[in-house]
Amino acid sequence: MAELVTVGGGPRRARWVAAETGLSVRRRWAAALTVCLGLFLLGLDLTVLNVAVPDLRNDLDASMRETQWIVDAYVLALGGLVLTSGGLTDRLGRRRAFVAGLVVCALSSAAGGLVHSPWQVVTARGAMGVGAALLMPATLCIITGLFPEPALRRRAIAVWAAVGGLGGTCGPVIGGWLVERTSWRAAFWINIPIAALTVVLALTLVPAHRPLSSRAAPRFDVPGAVLSASGLLVLVWAVIESPARGWTEPLTLCAYGVAALLLAGFLVVEHRGACPVLPLPLVRDARVGTAALVLAMMSFALFGALFVVTLYLQGVLEYTPWQAGLRVLPLPAGLMVGAAVSLGVTARWGERSSVLLGLVTVAGAFGLLAHTSAGSGYGPLAVFLVLGGVGAGLTAAASTACVMNAVPAAQAGLGSSVNDATRQVGAALGVAVQGSLLSSTYTGRLDDAFTHIRTPALPHGVNASDNVLSTVAIAHRLPPEARERLRAAAADAFVHGMERAALAAAVVVLAAAVITLRRLPAGARVDPAPSGPPVK
Repeated sequence: MAELVTVGGGPRRARWVAAETGLSVRRRWAAALTVCLGLFLLGLDLTVLNVAVPDLRNDLDASMRETQWIVDAYVLALGGLVLTSGGLTDRLGRRRAFVAGLVVCALSSAAGGLVHSPWQVVTARGAMGVGAALLMPATLCIITGLFPEPALRRRAIAVWAAVGGLGGTCGPVIGGWLVERTSWRAAFWINIPIAALTVVLALTLVPAHRPLSSRAAPRFDVPGAVLSASGLLVLVWAVIESPARGWTEPLTLCAYGVAALLLAGFLVVEHRGACPVLPLPLVRDARVGTAALVLAMMSFALFGALFVVTLYLQGVLEYTPWQAGLRVLPLPAGLMVGAAVSLGVTARWGERSSVLLGLVTVAGAFGLLAHTSAGSGYGPLAVFLVLGGVGAGLTAAASTACVMNAVPAAQAGLGSSVNDATRQVGAALGVAVQGSLLSSTYTGRLDDAFTHIRTPALPHGVNASDNVLSTVAIAHRLPPEARERLRAAAADAFVHGMERAALAAAVVVLAAAVITLRRLPAGARVDPAPSGPPVK
């Protein structure tokens, strides 16, 4: 709780100070904003390369599958390791884990800007994901520890959720500006000064947290960590490779089977283990398990759509990277509005109402996106981005508060890890599944179109496996008539693929709404008692 104390003598200098932390509200908000800057960097890295895809593909001669791996490697490493890193956060101390994650991200980014092959980029992105997995649980742990008061904690978590989404949705804008003025490598190098500034501010403003002693800290769950990370890796590999190898090919089906076995083994190990990385009783709590699942499904829809929409802006509407990035800005604007509105909705009607309202809004946005045509222009897409952002803000802020307020104080780090892991796993699968649906639909329809527009001027190396960006670039080298036919065919094929991806996302979001209605307690509100441990 908080109490009014006089600091430095005199009533004019009285300030609200948390008895548990001994810090003024102003100091605590400065520390929270510093932590949010690190979270912004984490979100930025999720999407900053999206608009750099054409430049990167041309420079490194990367295929569509390699491009998907470049985008997904970061999210996959983050989602696969963030549960394990929650325990490391308690061992190292929250501030120390936060700073260590920033340093790993900065060093990996420096390496990523110097590589010369697609798989080297994938490796660098994966290493960045490892650093992000270390710092992300620390962000929410620090914030819940800084604000034990329910009202302040609710606001802080809303800011946390908004900033996390803001980083991801501003990635295309920043990436586009950098690509047009330098190259795709600048999308890596931009992380270095941001990380350095955040480290300095964290060491100055964020209070140190006493780590658990080696005796008090739980043992490291090696089998659980290996099974969860490897299961997710095999699953994402199968989804990304399916369009090229065939959805029913023996190798593809085998990969899905191996992924299922690994993830089933993970659940068995967690059920029997003495110190599981994911205690199943915690997830069985209706508030924690349901809210975490909803966050995963929302991330699946939103981040997968952001990958597809960025390609649509450049490949179909033919905007430059910078222009495409600017046109994604309605999404973060809507996200901030939704997070702010969720405070009032949650306070009056409970967290479930905010989550449901957000999910229904997002489902409607995807319905609109599914009816977008090649000639629709930017208008309908802008409406989709606004509605999607508002809905995501309503859902993310309330779901995160639901998880953190239901978790016992001793398991705050684990609660943060569950919240973070589900979001990133959902994002990784969203990019993989929606990208694969887009790729398979686009390939099939363009293959049919090529049989009717083949001309001597069309290079023999061009085939339906090229993505829309490559096809449009080739079209510019053709005679006028063949150029327009190829561009129209590519745009039509892409829009049909985007329609299927949007419908799949809409189904997932509506399923999340049904789960929320049936599983999330109707009276879920912000706990009147603090659940976060004090920061010392």
